[in-house]
Amino acid sequence: MLAWSDLLAAFALYLVLEGITPFVNPSGMKRAISLMLSIPDSQLRVGGLGAIVAGLVLLVLVRGG
Repeated sequence: MLAWSDLLAAFALYLVLEGITPFVNPSGMKRAISLMLSIPDSQLRVGGLGAIVAGLVLLVLVRGG
């Protein structure tokens, strides 16, 4: 069973990972965001869905479910 401490730890790790790029390379982050503005919504949705599926598969593999 997922404990609240596991959920908070996962969220904390998410924040750390999300903060690395703007901290290390802020101009690259700005360029990446400006490039994302030119990508069609449908392609962003497919990329987001791919990330969700990959994350769920990885979670199942790690948790042994």
